[in-house]
Amino acid sequence: MAFKPLSSQKPFKPTGAAGREAAALAQGANVELTTLEEERVYREGVVSIRDLVAPAAFNVESSFLQLGTVFCRTIFITSYPRYITVGWSSPIINLSINMDISMFFYPVKSAIILKQLKNKVGALEAQLSADRDKGAPRDPLRETALRDIEGLRDDLTQGTEHFFQFAFYVTIYSKNKEQLDQVTEDVESIFGSKLINSRKVLYQAEQGFNSTLPLCNDELMISFNMNSSPIAASFPFISAELTSDDGILYGINRHNNSLILFDRFSLMNANMVVFATAGAGKSYSIKLEILRTLMMGVDIIVIDPEMEYKHLCDAVGGTYINISLSSESKVNPFDLPRPIGQEISTEDVIRGAVITTKGLLRIMLGGLTTEQDSIVDRALIETYAKKDITPEADLATVSSPIMQDLQEVLEGMEGAGDLVLKLQKFTEGTFSGLFNSPTNVDMKNQLVVFSVRDLEDELRPLAIYSIVNYIWNVVRSERKKRILVIDEAWWLMQHEDSARFIFALVKRCRKYFLGVTTITQDVNDFLRSQYGQAIVTNSALQMLLRQSPAAVDTVQKVFMLTDSEKYLLLESGPGEGIFFAGLKHAAIKVVASYTEDQLVTTNPQQLLEIEKAKRDFEQQTGK
Repeated sequence: MAFKPLSSQKPFKPTGAAGREAAALAQGANVELTTLEEERVYREGVVSIRDLVAPAAFNVESSFLQLGTVFCRTIFITSYPRYITVGWSSPIINLSINMDISMFFYPVKSAIILKQLKNKVGALEAQLSADRDKGAPRDPLRETALRDIEGLRDDLTQGTEHFFQFAFYVTIYSKNKEQLDQVTEDVESIFGSKLINSRKVLYQAEQGFNSTLPLCNDELMISFNMNSSPIAASFPFISAELTSDDGILYGINRHNNSLILFDRFSLMNANMVVFATAGAGKSYSIKLEILRTLMMGVDIIVIDPEMEYKHLCDAVGGTYINISLSSESKVNPFDLPRPIGQEISTEDVIRGAVITTKGLLRIMLGGLTTEQDSIVDRALIETYAKKDITPEADLATVSSPIMQDLQEVLEGMEGAGDLVLKLQKFTEGTFSGLFNSPTNVDMKNQLVVFSVRDLEDELRPLAIYSIVNYIWNVVRSERKKRILVIDEAWWLMQHEDSARFIFALVKRCRKYFLGVTTITQDVNDFLRSQYGQAIVTNSALQMLLRQSPAAVDTVQKVFMLTDSEKYLLLESGPGEGIFFAGLKHAAIKVVASYTEDQLVTTNPQQLLEIEKAKRDFEQQTGK
């Protein structure tokens, strides 16, 4: 029987149903291959997330990497001292540089470690015993090591301690090689100051970079044996820099997500300044502070130029006082503080009131000549004397004069004709409803808000000056813990007399348990004033939120910010910025609960929705 070679045989072709099924399978396979090829061609032209985040180039050197135009290097820790303090990593974490930090924890079974420690104890005891037999001097290092090992054995046996292999890596980023070397030296110096030995990678630059990516891959595998107590000391989410045991929550530390808690009255003074552009969240942040401070029993007084605090005031049952030409609420600029003990004489009180009122009159009358200044000074003393307010008077029983009394005194003085003519506008003319009445406002509430929204721009500086003076008199009459919030304080910086008055208030208020918060969005005008810069210097708390490009250079110079902090202020979102407490500062993000947000929001759309919900509720309940 002859067989043809396989290559010469005709291929087998099934017939019937089997043939049709095989043909269908072959055709399906061809279609699938065609589809896969089309999919591959399509995917080559699709941009993925990996394409977007990947650097343009990747260069691996012996001790660093170059990712596009960025240089990076990894530093790892090789050993630690015998004792290590809690938060030892905080100086590294809070550095104002771009970096990634990775920590790896590898648990080790206690039985393995106990066996190793037992052998170590035996070797140490044998060595110490041999030294004693030879009469050699005692070895403090071996004795200390023996005590440490015995203590660790007890803790491991009792389960109060566990054992790990701990790896700590830091990858730093810089714009050029020189800056990278400098930052590396700085980081190693910080580690060295804590007796921590560290090294930079050598011929493992890529592995070090991969080990600090958020992939949880440890490609360096350089660890140190450590029990749980010192490992707990490496916990990174701490903020010893901006946290106190008492106080309120101001926000989240954006460096390490810890809480920024402070009692402003525990600092050298309780003053605070807030600088931000419109819409950056300054009023939102301060209203949140007010709401939380009220729960601590502190009295709050607010000067509100835009009626932003009314919703909050109504919600907490505060007193809302509207100051305008037609309002029934009046504040008399001639008011005097009531006496508190024998700390200050009546004569000094009158003298101070004359100086303060004369500053208001300078603003009202558009300045005073030397002759007019002398006339007004004498007229004010006589005006108070007209109401029997003299150095011998009892300030607890007297009633203060009003602007009409001053005009009457000036009318009887020689050379005061121009002053009387100018003053008539405030006693008989258009503005007579503002300063020509006795004070009738009620300050007996934990939250009091003075609104000046309905006043013309020309009158706002005068009204705020007069209100602040009245509040200062109340503060000096009864000493208790208070906060005064002056929103849009730049109004007072427009005139030297009002700016000087606010500076004097900020400087002296600590003695009367008062903290002054000045808020402004016109940063340039505020900081260019000598009194504005002095107010910043005398404020222990400072909050900088988003700044405009026109003002950020001035802010950087006054607050001595780095370039990275400057750009942080330019790019911050609402409620984000830098928080200063004394000499320490950190990036902050102001956060609020849902209920707090409903009370303190300044978003017009959100306020309309709240008002609509309130009206709907009233209609449904019939209230």
